[in-house]
Amino acid sequence: MLGAGLSLITNPLTGTQIAIVFFLGSIPFTIGGFLQNFQAANATDTPPAREYRPAPRVRLVGWRPRSLTWLSSVTQFAGTVAFNVNTFDAIHPTIGWYNRDITIWVPGMVGSVLFLISGYTAFVQASHEAGSWRPVSRDGWAVAVNLLGCVFFMTAAVTAFVPAERAPAWIGAVANIHLWLGGACFLTAALLTILSSLSHRRDAAG
Repeated sequence: MLGAGLSLITNPLTGTQIAIVFFLGSIPFTIGGFLQNFQAANATDTPPAREYRPAPRVRLVGWRPRSLTWLSSVTQFAGTVAFNVNTFDAIHPTIGWYNRDITIWVPGMVGSVLFLISGYTAFVQASHEAGSWRPVSRDGWAVAVNLLGCVFFMTAAVTAFVPAERAPAWIGAVANIHLWLGGACFLTAALLTILSSLSHRRDAAG
């Protein structure tokens, strides 16, 4: 959000410095994606009372293709890694529109597609557990807002394509506005998830 905002307003930072802001933001983004996937990879079903189960082996990424939660988290984690590549290559972009599309735009598109798959999978999983989407619940709003953020990231990625000829300035502005909106949706969804988790804990303790 900060990088996109700085790209839209007049400020003393250079393009390289703003690109560094984007890259620094991608690091906690990836850490969060990894931790979310780590949690999903090591989630276990609650065993019946008095049933013994050996301690499960810790998995860094895991392989649970039948779990929508894992599929959502692993695709999001992979998308954040692609975003790392996208933002790192943008710090010192290569010469030529074609090379920039290959090194910057393609990783951004791949990451955005993975985000969209992740967001849709999370929405389906939450709707399946509740029987249908529940807009009155924090969980329902969290997955819906997260999916909206994924859509904004996709539109930002599409409009960030570097053409052979000089593109109109408004296209770059649209890309950064949608990127900012996508980041705002992700932040909102994360806060809603935190509040929902705290509520579930209080209910379990009470």
